[in-house]
Amino acid sequence: MPDFEMLRELRATRPDAIAEAAAKRVRRDRTMTDGRLMLVAADHPARGALGVRGDATAMADRYQLLSRLVTALARPGVDGVLGTADVLEDLLLLGALDGKVAIGSMNRGGLHGSVFELDDRFTGYDAAAVARMGFDGGKMLVRIDPDDPATVRTLESAARAVDDLAAHRKLAMVEPFLSRRVDGKVGNDLSAAAVARSVAIAAGLGGTSAYTWLKLPVVDDMETVMAATTLPALLLGGDPSGHPEETYARWGRALSVPGVRGLMVGRALLYPPDGDVASAVDSAVALVRGAEVAA
Repeated sequence: MPDFEMLRELRATRPDAIAEAAAKRVRRDRTMTDGRLMLVAADHPARGALGVRGDATAMADRYQLLSRLVTALARPGVDGVLGTADVLEDLLLLGALDGKVAIGSMNRGGLHGSVFELDDRFTGYDAAAVARMGFDGGKMLVRIDPDDPATVRTLESAARAVDDLAAHRKLAMVEPFLSRRVDGKVGNDLSAAAVARSVAIAAGLGGTSAYTWLKLPVVDDMETVMAATTLPALLLGGDPSGHPEETYARWGRALSVPGVRGLMVGRALLYPPDGDVASAVDSAVALVRGAEVAA
């Protein structure tokens, strides 16, 4: 069990402990050690997206989330984590980020279910903060709705973030979707053609794509999606539905497509139906490490 009493005490009495922990953290020489990446995603709460499998408050308990993250990060083959500052700093203070890849979540302004959900303003990390903390990159959500004027602001901000991260030689993880509001609810078009179009738009953001990676949903025709770019991609899990074995099978097929380098999955692994986080993570690691990297 993580030492939450220590965590609370440091938070209240020694705010400088966060910078000290970041400075002392054991870092990797390289982001990828074998051409693959297995990352755990934990930036959902900062956008107000707390639901898992119909439980609207599954991720509301921060102590439970941290316990699950610590378990996941300790499993062999897990490379690191994506999170907002509050989550990553908790993990730093708990000593869970040594030797791990850390990706800071950058735009959490489009709160889940809000009238301004598609206005994905940058309210989290910026490139300077990622570099200052010694982290490996920043992730940005880029939802593209042709009918929503807020989209162009998101695109402009994301392009600037890509450039700023590249200036610091940090990865820019771009998560694009073609989105549309129907009956007041935002939904993403997960057809292969729509995802491929979002890839084409996202890959062109910024003045360089040298440090750009893509974070993409798993669709039935991943070959069409990955034919749209030469950039490396990680697969996301989304809000899990259906039987885990079916999900793992889809991930396994997608991981064999050229250009796909691994997984960045959160809720499906941190909140499995049987509650066994370690087993769920181990299954995902086996898929990532067992899939052949296409030349």
